[in-house]
Amino acid sequence: MKDKRTYNKLKEYGEDMSHENESKITNEPKEDRGQLDITLLAEQYKADLFKYKQKESQWLKTENQLQGTKAIVLEMAGTIRQIHQENENFQAEIARLREEIQLLEMQIKK
Repeated sequence: MKDKRTYNKLKEYGEDMSHENESKITNEPKEDRGQLDITLLAEQYKADLFKYKQKESQWLKTENQLQGTKAIVLEMAGTIRQIHQENENFQAEIARLREEIQLLEMQIKK
């Protein structure tokens, strides 16, 4: 197989049949703006602002979760204190009832 085509007819003489001089189209955009171009700076600012807003929303989400967790912990601590007080009250009531039982047993034995 030949690498380049050859001319078969006289009227094809003006055409470049090797396609060597054709430009290739690439999908990569060429950056021809300078570093101080205002549109480039505006795009960079918008990109930085978008990143900042994402970080800020993540921070707010974390802050809300922290506040919610803190409220739950405080509520649980209050409930635990209340249970502990009720337990102490029950223990005192149990001790009082035992004493009363002992008194009744002593009265029965007499």
